[in-house]
Parts: sequence; C-alpha cells; structure tokens
Amino acid sequence: MSANKPGFETDFAKVDAHVIQPEEYEELPEWTDEMFEGADLKVGGVLVRRGRPKSAAPKRPVNIRLSPQVLDHFKATGPGWQGRIDAILVDWVEKQRREG
Repeated sequence: MSANKPGFETDFAKVDAHVIQPEEYEELPEWTDEMFEGADLKVGGVLVRRGRPKSAAPKRPVNIRLSPQVLDHFKATGPGWQGRIDAILVDWVEKQRREG
C-alpha cells in the first residue's frame, strides 16, 4: 500500500464469524415493487437485458447542416424533433422510390 494513501484493515475472520441477530433485520427495509423492478435479472449467471430490443436497422449518427429556419421550426415543436425530421425524410425517400 502506498505511504500517501490511508490504509484500512478488515478482520475478515471476525466478519465471517458474526451471526446476524434478529434486531439487525429491523434495519433492513422491506423490498418495494420499485426495488424489484430496478433489480438485475440473471438467468444461468447471464444478465438478461431489459429495454427495447436492438433494431434490425439501427439509425446511424451523422452530422448535417440545416438552414436556421428549418432547425428553429423543428426544435420549436419540442422533444423528438430529430425523429420528426427523419420521418419526413423517410416519407420523401419512399415517395421518390414509388415515382422513380
């Protein structure tokens, strides 16, 4: 251990020998539904991923320069403005494919 860092020692034998008493259980909170919802789920030792499954066609990040009036218009519509720009461009591309 470095001389500059404060050290600590743990008597693991004493910790291992400790038997939890009934009154110590009173310190532990009851698990709530929210706590269970936030817990990690493992099956066979493997963490089960939560959330949205990965997309078969994930979007790719790009840098794009937009005119101020376009950017101001979409940002003024609130959160999700980038997705709305993407939806409009997808519609345009599909229309071009149908016509061409």
